[in-house]
Amino acid sequence: MRKSGQYKQSKLKVAIQGYPGAFHDMAARKFFSGANMDIIPCLTFKESFDLVKNSRADVTVVAIENSLAGSLLPNYALLRNSGLKIAGEVYLRIEQHLMALKGQSLDDIIEIQSHPLAIIQCDEFLEPLRKKGVKIIDTPDTALSARDISVNRLKGVAALASSMAAEMYGLEIIRQGVETNKRNFTRFLALLPENEAGHIRQWYIDKPANKASVCFSLTHKVGSLSQILSVLAFYNINLTKIQSAPIIGREWEYFFYVDLMFTDKNMYERSLDAIRPLTDQLQLMGEYASGQ
Repeated sequence: MRKSGQYKQSKLKVAIQGYPGAFHDMAARKFFSGANMDIIPCLTFKESFDLVKNSRADVTVVAIENSLAGSLLPNYALLRNSGLKIAGEVYLRIEQHLMALKGQSLDDIIEIQSHPLAIIQCDEFLEPLRKKGVKIIDTPDTALSARDISVNRLKGVAALASSMAAEMYGLEIIRQGVETNKRNFTRFLALLPENEAGHIRQWYIDKPANKASVCFSLTHKVGSLSQILSVLAFYNINLTKIQSAPIIGREWEYFFYVDLMFTDKNMYERSLDAIRPLTDQLQLMGEYASGQ
C-alpha cells in the first residue's frame, strides 16, 4: 500500500501505546512499511492521542478490535472525541513467545511476566507451569517485560512478548507460539489530524478509499436503526462492523460505530446524505483503503 522511496525526506514520528517491540510497534512498521520512523512510547492510549493533537507526533497507531476479545470501546470514545481522522488500517496476527536471557531453558524459569491480556491468551500453556509453582506476574506491557529482563539481567524470569521484542532486547525464545488460539488477530488504526489527512495519504497510501467509519446516535424510536440499515442496503453499501457504546450521562442511549465498504464513491456519498436526517450527531471518522 505504501509508496517506496518517499520517506527519505522526513522522519515520521509515530506514537504508540506500549514500548518498542510491542505489537503496536509491529503494526506501525507494517502499516508504514519502509518508513524512516521514530517510535514514541506511551503509557496509555490517551497519551498517544494527545501527542498527535499537540503536534508532538505525526500519527498514532492504536488497536481498535481483536478477533477474540472484541472491540476496545474506550478507544472508540477517544477517537470520536479527539478530532483525529482514520488514515488507514492494518491487521496483525498476535503470536506470543516465551523468552528469557540466553542459555536458559524452561526448567530454569521460576517467574513469567507479561501484560494481563497476553497472559490470558496463553492460559493453556501457563496453567501447568502455575501448578508447578511458577509465578505469573502482570505488567503494563509485553515489550516492557522483555526489556526489564534484558536491562536487569533477570535470571529465572521469562516474558511473553513478540519476536520483535526478543530480537530487540537480545533475549532467546525458549518456546514459540504459546498462545492458545492461533487465529488471534488485532485490527489497528492509523490516526492523524484532520488537516494532515491529505498530506499523509499523498505520502503513504497508494490505493483509493473503499472503506469508511462513521459514528451516530439515534432517537428512541421504533425501527430507527433498521431504517438506517435499509437505506445503506438500498445504496449497495456493505456493513462490515456495527458496534454500540453507551452515551455517558444519557442513560440507555447509545452511539453506533459503523464500518462501511463501498465500490462506488458516488453511491456511498449519497447514502450518507440519505441517512444524515435520520441520525443525531453523524460523524465521519475517516475514509481509507481497507487493510490486510
